[in-house]
Amino acid sequence: MPGEGQDAPSYRAGGDEVAMRRRAVVMSGHEGRPEVARQALGDPAATVRAAALGALGRTGSLNPEDLACALDDPAPVVRRRAAQLAPGILADQGVDAELMAHLVRAMGQEDSSVCEAVCHALGEVPAEMVGTDVVAALVGVARGRPEPLCREAAVAALGSLGKPEGLPAVLEAMADKPAVRRRAAVALAAFEGPEVEEALQRASTDKDWQVRQVAEDLLGARARPPG
Repeated sequence: MPGEGQDAPSYRAGGDEVAMRRRAVVMSGHEGRPEVARQALGDPAATVRAAALGALGRTGSLNPEDLACALDDPAPVVRRRAAQLAPGILADQGVDAELMAHLVRAMGQEDSSVCEAVCHALGEVPAEMVGTDVVAALVGVARGRPEPLCREAAVAALGSLGKPEGLPAVLEAMADKPAVRRRAAVALAAFEGPEVEEALQRASTDKDWQVRQVAEDLLGARARPPG
């Protein structure tokens, strides 16, 4: 297996060969040859392994076990691709406890790009498939990750899921950096209660005009009678 985030040393000088293998794998997805893609899951090049996941998905041959294994891959590009494909597989094949556990574990890894990708993916999973452990993991990212993009993605996922357990973290995010505050203001649309109204009222005077705009739009929508 290659090292973390890298292709095997013997392939570093063979970029053309890797590109050819990757193209063959991509084409196998369009040509309906999942056996080619499945064999490529063990390729020494991370980009080829990532392409194999996409090809299997295109042919309808990707399964939760494939994604769970890919989420443990040493290369971030493979883990990111697995995260991107996970919502579709979960929606098509139903909740899979092992895959969800691997997503949560990948979200807590050091690589921020993987964390961000997993947060986005979990926000696309049907809310009924998401348990309290997943929400707790997203809350942990929203509150504790040093990277603003990770916090922003986690807040967006909490808003998309609309689980009551996620509301406190969304409210706390209203005091974060502007980009995170914007995402938190949008996320508040999924929640109700006096604390939500108070947060939106404060946001309507935020220093950032985009935060103010979101808050004003939501407050206006809530003030209008149904229909």
